[in-house]
Amino acid sequence: MIGAILQTSFRSLRRDRGAFVMSFVLPIGFFTIFGFVFGSMKGSSTPRVNVLVVDEDHSAASRSLMRALLREPSLQAETHAKPTKENPAPADYTAATAEAAVRSGAAPAAMIIPAGFGANPISFGPEPGAGAARPKFRILHDSADPVAAQVVAGMLQKVVMTSLPATMAAAGSQYFDQQVGGLTPKQRQQMESSMAFLRQLQNDGGADSQDAPSGAPANNSASNSRGFVAVDIQDVVGARKSNPMIAYYAAGVGVMFLLFTSGAAGASLLDESDSGALDRVLSARVTMTTLLLGKMTYSAMLAFAQLTLMFLWAWLIFKLDLFTHIPGFLVMTAVTAFAVSAYGMLLASLTHTRGQLAAVSTLIVLTMSAVGGSMFPKFLMPDAMMKVGYFTFNSWAISGYTKVFWRDEPITSLGPEVAVLVASGAVLFLLARWFARKWEYV
Repeated sequence: MIGAILQTSFRSLRRDRGAFVMSFVLPIGFFTIFGFVFGSMKGSSTPRVNVLVVDEDHSAASRSLMRALLREPSLQAETHAKPTKENPAPADYTAATAEAAVRSGAAPAAMIIPAGFGANPISFGPEPGAGAARPKFRILHDSADPVAAQVVAGMLQKVVMTSLPATMAAAGSQYFDQQVGGLTPKQRQQMESSMAFLRQLQNDGGADSQDAPSGAPANNSASNSRGFVAVDIQDVVGARKSNPMIAYYAAGVGVMFLLFTSGAAGASLLDESDSGALDRVLSARVTMTTLLLGKMTYSAMLAFAQLTLMFLWAWLIFKLDLFTHIPGFLVMTAVTAFAVSAYGMLLASLTHTRGQLAAVSTLIVLTMSAVGGSMFPKFLMPDAMMKVGYFTFNSWAISGYTKVFWRDEPITSLGPEVAVLVASGAVLFLLARWFARKWEYV
């Protein structure tokens, strides 16, 4: 009897595609996504961080440091913007243009090599006041990515150590000379011979940082003169924000649940089809286009109300600065609600039963939310997965809300997000109308 029960149960599972997807496909899909995101993060490695590098010193030491930064595998260092048709040969970044690029989200951090670095490049700094005279490196960062500045600060200490062998040796020799009371003539001659070789190596391009040890850890303080070089970390975007990431998570979580709700709203078409109400509605001179538009309008209004409530709650509980960003909020909420409601109509017109819709909706929504940034910040993702995220509503909605609430950008900057969401909604509605023909011909 038990064998017969097992046979019947497995046969039912095989026939129930929704249950089969939820049992096997969805877990494997999620495991794959999280594996791509976190599986490549080995304990000894650091995230690859995009950093803009500005040289205000223009000395031999700073040029050697710049070459090493460009070779550093943990950093994606750039000295100028990417060439375009309008600007095929962009100028090198300055402190002002690098800061503007960080503010706009082009990169999470910028490093400024200070003037005077070549004259006083490094110090072991144990004596009082030794670090005060050193010029400070400035790291300008966007705290929406809290990892970037710390990685850049740590890699800077490493690259200084590996790319300036002559400078390191000279500073070490001077420090040793001070501490032990002087070198003998023979020791000084041997030191000078070694220094000549190191200077030649440094001028030829420095040591290869890929072959060097991992170096010093990143500084955790905003300003730190301990280490080979002094570093001053400045938040140029979120310094005045009381709760920096709350808008990101309000948008991410809000859009994820809008997708679930829109699928449920579209399921009313399946209920009406099963009960025969849909045939009566269509026979009463109501076209399928009108019916879909009406249901999509209801779904969009419901989605708009949900997102509004989400952000009002964020304002009330988490002190989100909502009312100074009302125009941008209204634009992003309207286009997001339109896009997800069209998705709900398409899902309903593609499926045949509520069970099938629930399984397909859960699979799609959770996958889009994981890849699109609703479940964890996008800066943790590898580059390939970040590109895949551009095919999700979540990614574009989060990008738009981030521009509004985090970067304080005007409505005109929302052009790409608005265009993608509106175009996606229009295309999905046309597809929903095409597949809804099945109800007209029954």
